[in-house]
Amino acid sequence: MHVLFVCNSNVCRSVIAERLTLAFAADNGLPGLTAESAGTRALVGFPPEPLAAETIASLGGDATGFKARKLKPEMVDRADLVLAMTESLRDQVAELAFGVAPRTFTLAEAHRIAKVTGAKSIAALHGARNDLAYVGRENIADPIGLSPEAFLEVGDQIAELLFPLLQALAPHEQTQLTGDDERPGLVIEPAPARPLSAFLAAQRRR
Repeated sequence: MHVLFVCNSNVCRSVIAERLTLAFAADNGLPGLTAESAGTRALVGFPPEPLAAETIASLGGDATGFKARKLKPEMVDRADLVLAMTESLRDQVAELAFGVAPRTFTLAEAHRIAKVTGAKSIAALHGARNDLAYVGRENIADPIGLSPEAFLEVGDQIAELLFPLLQALAPHEQTQLTGDDERPGLVIEPAPARPLSAFLAAQRRR
């Protein structure tokens, strides 16, 4: 399962989510779980904002070697799941490539649907979307320019939403054919979210 995370500048929220996903995959032995991130107005070539890099490290990830990238249609095309940081960004992604809307959510939206329904696949998430319409906003605020505490809060929020969702959608190493398109089959495998231990330990230290 290849996950694309989208925010504005690609130096804070989406890179935090990308690097925590890679940590989750490595710690849980899931080579089929991959991730990348991009921004609609990316600071192309820039490293993560220093406070974002510190947040990633505190939650068990590694920001080394990251450079911001601008969102492009081919990134959306190759993603099995697209998780945007805000509803506005989600809607922008849905307009960028044909047929992507059923696999595009905000991170908070996907987490909520999975938690309420027990959905175990991206198709199930989409199938329950209209039945579980949420009145309100499911956005993760951009902490750029804010305090270290604001970055930690955003990092915690992303981890709290992301780890259970990844655990629910952890893929087996198999391929499922969908027409002419090949995408990894999505089968539940209850893997312990080991990066959560870093997340919880970081909370206890505060």
